[in-house]
Amino acid sequence: MLLTLSACQPNSSTPIERWQHSIEGAYAADISNNAKLSAVSSIHHGISLWDLDKNALLFNWSQQQDSANNLVLAIDIADDNSYVLTASRENFALWNIDNGQSEGYWQVRDSNIRDVALSNNGEHVLIGKSNGTVVHVTIDSGRRLEFLGHNEKINSVDLLPNGRIALSGANDFVAYVWDTQSGQVIYRFNHPSRVTKVAIDPKGKYAFTADSKKSANIWDLKTGKLVSQLQYTNRQEVFSTVQFSSDGLHLLTGAPSRKVSLWDIKTGKRKQSWHVTPRDDIRPAGAVVYSVGFRDNSHIITESSSGYAELWQIK
Repeated sequence: MLLTLSACQPNSSTPIERWQHSIEGAYAADISNNAKLSAVSSIHHGISLWDLDKNALLFNWSQQQDSANNLVLAIDIADDNSYVLTASRENFALWNIDNGQSEGYWQVRDSNIRDVALSNNGEHVLIGKSNGTVVHVTIDSGRRLEFLGHNEKINSVDLLPNGRIALSGANDFVAYVWDTQSGQVIYRFNHPSRVTKVAIDPKGKYAFTADSKKSANIWDLKTGKLVSQLQYTNRQEVFSTVQFSSDGLHLLTGAPSRKVSLWDIKTGKRKQSWHVTPRDDIRPAGAVVYSVGFRDNSHIITESSSGYAELWQIK
């Protein structure tokens, strides 16, 4: 609700605009694939859904966050902007964006939730768990399919908008693309260290997998062939969020180090980078980039642990 206009000539650390979406920082956030909506989890506001075009608060949702196990640390907005999925370590909830109502709460008893993904119309939910299983749930029918391909803790999951193809990455150094109807593996992507981040292009063209050392790959989802590896000179880069551009030309990444980068998908080269505003109440000052989005061909938008949404210029 707070709008601050920054300097007229933006640089890598100066956004065009900045909006405060949570006081004293956020625990998690997700920007919709069309960069129209943002859902933010924080201790003071619960879960808030924002209209990013108008910077207007649409809904405030209450999901109990009174202990470390109850903090909402994973959020996913469906590709068609119909529902929001929010999850703590022990439970998850589905929220209807049209009317703001809750569609239900579910508890996970046998292990902790590590990451979640949601299909169009809120039909299918994907849950990556600390015991190495990934569960695909069809909400209306209650159908559950457990994917047992991994043998260590799941770190990241994603789902095609139609709910039919899943991608999961784990501490076993492997990322799998698999069929959610049969549980059959479609592709296996091996890494030299634990797989920390995965993402699927909503249009079904690409998959992204990255590990904790120095391998971040873009794959052709139709053939399973490697398209490119991200080119960076650092010893390692860790990614906290990934978004493909709708035209299939660029990849946007965010990191726990405040860094946001724009990459060329075909070559893997970094084209531009920015640094989000740090939290000023912690030392050393820092921020985790929770979500990134392409607003249009000339602008990107970010949400971070500092509690700010920020608009940036693509040069």
